[in-house]
Amino acid sequence: MTATPVDTTDAAFADQVLNAAEPVLVMFWAEWNGPSKIVLPLLDGAARDYAGRLTVARHDIDHQPATAPRHEVTALPTLILFKKGTETARKVGALSKAQLTEFIDLHL
Repeated sequence: MTATPVDTTDAAFADQVLNAAEPVLVMFWAEWNGPSKIVLPLLDGAARDYAGRLTVARHDIDHQPATAPRHEVTALPTLILFKKGTETARKVGALSKAQLTEFIDLHL
């Protein structure tokens, strides 16, 4: 349980996300990607709002390039909700706070 987004790594992705006890929302992003910069601040709020029910994580594809292809991430940002190691929902592209909340609430 954390009230701030977790930065995932290729080496620890399985432990941080796939083997996590609670659902994990991962945003695949890159510093150079404009839509990613729109969504990043929203993750802070989501981490606080859903603390204890959901782990919110960020995966920088430039610094950790191996994981995104394994999960067929082809556009940024891509948000994937994992439950017990399985992808249960995906959203691609920028979204508003209301859209992020709706996405989480619908699939959590």
